[in-house]
Amino acid sequence: MSASKSPVVSTKEGQVQGLVEGKVFVFRGIPYAQPPVGNLRWKAPLRAQPWRHILDASEYGPASMQSRQACIESGGGDPGEPDENCLHLNVWTPKLDAGAKLPVVVWIHGGAFVLGASRFEAYDGSPLAMKNVVVVTLNYRLGHLGFFAHPKLQEEQPNGPANFGLLDQMLALEWVKDNIACFGGDAGNVTLMGESAGAKSVLALYCSPLMRDRNLFHRGVAMSSYVLAEKPLADARYCGEATAQRLGLDWHEVSMEKLRGIAAERFWPLPSDVNNAPCPIAGDSVLPLGIRETFQAGEQLDLPLIIGNTSDDSSVVASFGIDPGTILEKLGGLAGVVRALYGAELGDREIGRRMCRDFVFAVLPRYLATLHASRGNPVWRYAFDYTTELLRPRSPNGVPHGQEIPYFLGTTELCPPNQGFMNDKDKVWGGHMLDAIVRFARDQKPGNVGGVDWHEHTVEADRLLRLAPTVTPETDFDKAILDLATLCIPLIDAFAKPKPPAMPKGAGTGGSRSAASTPPAKNKGRPQATP
Repeated sequence: MSASKSPVVSTKEGQVQGLVEGKVFVFRGIPYAQPPVGNLRWKAPLRAQPWRHILDASEYGPASMQSRQACIESGGGDPGEPDENCLHLNVWTPKLDAGAKLPVVVWIHGGAFVLGASRFEAYDGSPLAMKNVVVVTLNYRLGHLGFFAHPKLQEEQPNGPANFGLLDQMLALEWVKDNIACFGGDAGNVTLMGESAGAKSVLALYCSPLMRDRNLFHRGVAMSSYVLAEKPLADARYCGEATAQRLGLDWHEVSMEKLRGIAAERFWPLPSDVNNAPCPIAGDSVLPLGIRETFQAGEQLDLPLIIGNTSDDSSVVASFGIDPGTILEKLGGLAGVVRALYGAELGDREIGRRMCRDFVFAVLPRYLATLHASRGNPVWRYAFDYTTELLRPRSPNGVPHGQEIPYFLGTTELCPPNQGFMNDKDKVWGGHMLDAIVRFARDQKPGNVGGVDWHEHTVEADRLLRLAPTVTPETDFDKAILDLATLCIPLIDAFAKPKPPAMPKGAGTGGSRSAASTPPAKNKGRPQATP
């Protein structure tokens, strides 16, 4: 190894040459898997083949296939030119000492499982690395290429996977286990973090039986996950059939060979009704049960967990096709109860906005935290409500979905919207927040934020820490509202259940369709995206 301006590290697959940026060593675009193209499309990822040359790790690898323009317009950032050969990861480390045994944070990006990339400025690992943490960010397959089912695929791989993107994440964690010591990290001390779909991914990895006894990570942080249920495998298969039809493959001629022969970019102009987003698929070998069902059964990994949401996570509901102003009128007799809980003086639109936050985002952390704590696992909840002082007039409803990320990763001064707007108070507050995350990654407990203790949520004590300008420990936070939201989870499932995609006129599967791929009953449209 070299600590020069072009440091070289020897991994199991081969040597990689990175960069020195300030006091941090950075390695970008390291392939952790073989390109998932050709015959490897819709198959479990395979470890990258060894290379003999020194690999240039100075540039990010390409993002997963997606709509680049949609990603930019969502406010997430520019993922760069996407490519089907996307399975790369990046490492930031303060030390290239195999004996350093520094804590490791692995970040999984969000984007509704259809957008996003590991290269965004908000995910830069330098601030955490400056705190003696090794940081890894990764790309994984998205959209139809990452989450896909079809009767022909089932014939090819009986009882096989549909959540290929989750398998990618698992393989990246395996790479970390095998190689992170070369970058100064401790493979026995890995914290998995993600926001939105990244948080769904964290929770899904807690729930996958494929993760048991593998010791690939040791605690997790799930930020702004959502209550929406994972798509049943039968529905996903029907979406797969509809996808083939939309791409011009009639039922009597479709085959996996022909599906794999379709250019990757042809999947992205397809309408959202044939996509499985914004959730993984439940019922395959990777995720036999949905996340909530797995926690209910007590079959998740018994690991420490931080889980919470922001004060304005409802900022994203337009992407779900939800108009907050119409929610109460759809509730019928329940509307009066809801108005009484929130206060009718707020008006129906504002109540609808708060319901979107509470019934879609805030309900899940408390629900899962209680189930997780019932097995004796340490859980810490939070409600994030800190906006940079100069920007507060722009965010009267609180912290929008995704804008807590820079505080958890320490990148507030590196990226919008906070870049250039941080005063001394903001910097001090952000430093306290980052210190708590570092303590969690290092010691399995977040400790305190600015001297305020972050107490565990337990079955007996409904606790969270309100991460606001004045950090406040709360007990029974919004209890009446969250109690109602918990009772309404089945209603949310019914409301969110997708309407089956329409097949072209005259299309069918002529008896080749399995009983499991029978179209689901028609329901109201389901949201298909979240940043």
